[in-house]
Amino acid sequence: MADRFLHKGKLIQDELQRLAGEIVSGDGASPVLVGIHTNGVPIARRLGHAIASAGHAEPAIGAIDITLYRDDLAGRALPQVHGSDIPIDLEGRRVVLVDDVLFTGRTIRAALAVLTDFGRPERIELCVLVDRGHRELPICPDFVGLTIKTERTDHVAVTLTESGAGEDAVVLRN
Repeated sequence: MADRFLHKGKLIQDELQRLAGEIVSGDGASPVLVGIHTNGVPIARRLGHAIASAGHAEPAIGAIDITLYRDDLAGRALPQVHGSDIPIDLEGRRVVLVDDVLFTGRTIRAALAVLTDFGRPERIELCVLVDRGHRELPICPDFVGLTIKTERTDHVAVTLTESGAGEDAVVLRN
């Protein structure tokens, strides 16, 4: 399996800055950013920091674990559960769900189910760093950093410095 770096370092940070600007350019309502474990959480934190650095109110940031809501657990070893942490009531709030890679849409379906356990937001928007296509469910992101054409059998990985990687990167493995 050959790894090919598609995007690295500063380009990823620039995309996150752009996404932060798009998130706050709408109606001005301060969103709650909710990252999906694992890489969605540090991406949500970075977006929150970028929003605050641009002079906007710092958004509340939460994390959700979709592990037990997945539809592909049958026959697998027991998964590692990270737990969810939503520091604010979501009732009537604007929520921006954050993930690293959007592929089939199944992770997002599970994340929506988790969010409803925490209340009924006014609306939920989706922000992804990478959209690689090949949906199996009718899921469409509101905010997209990078759009990458892939084969269905390819694997797209995002590495972040927060997870111990030397630098931020989007890697295509085929």
